[in-house]
Amino acid sequence: MKVIVVGTGIVGASAAYYLVKQGAEVIMIDRPGDGKATSAGAGIICPWISRVENPHWYAIAKRGAQYYPELIAQLKMDGETETGYKQVGAISVSSDPAELDEVERRVHEKQLKAPELGEIKRFNHQEAKARFPALSNGLEGVYVSGAARMDGRFMRDSLKRAAIKNGAQFIEGEAFLTAEDLKVIGVHVNGQDIKADYVLSASGAWAPEQMKPLGLDLAIEPQRGQIAHITLPEQDTADWPVILPQTSHYMLAFDDSRIVAGATREEGSGFDYRLTAGGVNQVLDAALDVASGLGEGTLEEVRIGFRPMSPDKLPLIGPVSEVENLHIVNGLGPSGLTMGPYAGKLAAKQILDENIELDMSPYRPDRAISKSAAN
Repeated sequence: MKVIVVGTGIVGASAAYYLVKQGAEVIMIDRPGDGKATSAGAGIICPWISRVENPHWYAIAKRGAQYYPELIAQLKMDGETETGYKQVGAISVSSDPAELDEVERRVHEKQLKAPELGEIKRFNHQEAKARFPALSNGLEGVYVSGAARMDGRFMRDSLKRAAIKNGAQFIEGEAFLTAEDLKVIGVHVNGQDIKADYVLSASGAWAPEQMKPLGLDLAIEPQRGQIAHITLPEQDTADWPVILPQTSHYMLAFDDSRIVAGATREEGSGFDYRLTAGGVNQVLDAALDVASGLGEGTLEEVRIGFRPMSPDKLPLIGPVSEVENLHIVNGLGPSGLTMGPYAGKLAAKQILDENIELDMSPYRPDRAISKSAAN
């Protein structure tokens, strides 16, 4: 079986890696350019604290967290150890004890079916600050030991390298789907036609443009995220936990004295690749409110990424019924680095017609695909 994977963010790279490990002939294709969600995103692997109530979202997010240790072990066997993944725990912080009571209740409830979330502890301010020294005064927390952080760039690159080591090819270029009689037969890239049994579109926010020549409208919209990288000179931040306030913002630390604080969620942004004064101000204000100790840190950079958002905020995973041999994995939104590797594996298993332990009907792509008005 020959499969072309278009898009090599963390989702597409994971799918390609799984496919080639199962013996498929795999060609990965990706375009150059800025704004890819994997490159900008912060990898927080902690679905158990999330306030998202949708059970279909949680089903994939939970399994996404479970899949990481298995995937890290597989990559290590392929010589890939620089994945950026580390289990450091997470603290949900607040100055309101009642809010933390509710967080603690939810997490204990989920622990019954998710023992991988680890220990649950209630931290007073001194205990929380001992784990994350930059924390602002007055904040307490609920600690979950099983949470992890991950650098999307490192993980993506490890997956791509491992796929290539196992026989996959990589082509840099803009891929255009080629079809005959409502059947995708391959792609056109860099002046060359490449045929395949299946094409997997994992192109994130850029996927709708791929679908238009097939007469299909894909309801995926880009959501701009601006995310700040702040360094604390001479601070050893390698084991600092993820910080999750009672907002959509967050904070996580890496080995190089770097704190990542994010992020904006800008609907209707299109592909406007700009740092905005309001966006940067929002991120920094939220970060300093929770971690005043970052005030003397160095603002090294602010990254921009375009999250692919589906209409109902659930992933799209599976075959496109309107066109044979075309599969999609998309729409992971702000959960891309939590779900990404597992979602890529699910898409690969569907192409291979393997048994899947999850009911995939809530994620069928057709709910976000329609025929274009011109067709």
